[in-house]
Amino acid sequence: MVAGALSWLLREQGYSVDAVADRESLFANIARHTPDVILLDGDVAERDADLLGRLRADQRWNDVRVIVTAPWGGVSDAASALPWGADDSVSKPFRVSELLGRVRTQLRASNQLRAARSALRDTAAELERTRVNAASNRRLVDILHEVTGELSAIEIYRLLTRRVALALDVPHCSVILARTGDTVGTVAAAAEDPNIQDVEIPLAAYPEIGTALESERPVLVANASVHPLFAETREHLAREGRSADIRSVATIPFSIDRWRSGVLFLRTGEAERALTSEDVAFADVVIRAAVAAIRRAQALETTRADNRRLEALATTDPLTRVLNRRALLDRLTSEMDRARRFNSSLTLLLLDVDHFKQINDTAGHLAGDAVLRQLGALLEDAVRKVDVVARYGGEEFVVILPETVSEGGIIFAERLRERVAGQSFEVGGDRPFHLTVSIGVATFPSPRVATTEDFFARADEALYRAKSGGRNQVRT
Repeated sequence: MVAGALSWLLREQGYSVDAVADRESLFANIARHTPDVILLDGDVAERDADLLGRLRADQRWNDVRVIVTAPWGGVSDAASALPWGADDSVSKPFRVSELLGRVRTQLRASNQLRAARSALRDTAAELERTRVNAASNRRLVDILHEVTGELSAIEIYRLLTRRVALALDVPHCSVILARTGDTVGTVAAAAEDPNIQDVEIPLAAYPEIGTALESERPVLVANASVHPLFAETREHLAREGRSADIRSVATIPFSIDRWRSGVLFLRTGEAERALTSEDVAFADVVIRAAVAAIRRAQALETTRADNRRLEALATTDPLTRVLNRRALLDRLTSEMDRARRFNSSLTLLLLDVDHFKQINDTAGHLAGDAVLRQLGALLEDAVRKVDVVARYGGEEFVVILPETVSEGGIIFAERLRERVAGQSFEVGGDRPFHLTVSIGVATFPSPRVATTEDFFARADEALYRAKSGGRNQVRT
């Protein structure tokens, strides 16, 4: 009856719902069609402890969000017993607004994960196409074989100007960044002076650059003394009694993206050879490959950034931006293994906000969320770089302190407790909130701690003593 009512409620909200009665039906159903969210009865999760483990062990369902019902008396209590593999819990008896809110939150997280993975696949495909196109042009191997590492755009510009100048035996080769209509260009790199970078030049003195940018085609001036492009320059210099000392120039335009473009600029003096169309063709191939290399570097960086965002999305609590419960368990396992290997100590702090329900009841859930966000930021600011802060569930947080014995953990916990008590928490009302926390401290190794479950159990026992002893205190 409950399943039927929930199905009706969710369908009325526009969701597609499949109700299943047992484990076999669940896995048969999701094997045919991967869902966005699974709403799992908490009693079932308790009876069938392996169900969530099997679900999370299958890569097909890594992104499926799981909400368990909490028959233990409310989400606040349920959060501390949230089964591994579950993403959220909802209390029973159900409150419609709470149930729909949690479903929407997990659907939003599922969509964000899928969008990030899709963008990552698209970026990887573009990166592969760029790599294949660059590799197909064998003429560029001699010059671009150095562009195999993770070079930035400015490093590529410097490399190309130096190598093109050597290959063509020209004294002046530079990359000038500018767009059509600009009055000033920026010299990004120049073969004749490796120290030149971000030097601005007036484009009015370089008509060949403006012409190349506007036409989007290479410009070759084989003889600057007679070419019409230099007529005004020749007249200006003649009036001043000076010589330009230019025999020939070539400008090859390029475009990195809609915001960045420029030219590869070649020039020879009066006593040097004239540039030819073959030189222009060679330089054109080189700059095209350089653009591909720069785009490839950008694609690589985009892929890395997408990976970082995806990792953060999978391991970070969306409200507080500290580690989530799943990432916490992985990190605690690693830290316990490390403590065993190096015969060192590890201390675990379990923090619970005192009377947190009153905040939600008096100021609303948005105020409660604001308090949790600020508390997470306070904890992150208070710990060392090697320490770990995570949200354990509800209003409970965990701090892992590597290389810390029990006495040091107690001192640090007292410092945290005092800092929280002295903090003003802004929630958008007329006055800030002041709150306290109770903290349970457990240390590994110790006689009753062999697993992560033992570790949490000892910290939870200490937290219970702090709560029952009057709150706003630290216990071990």
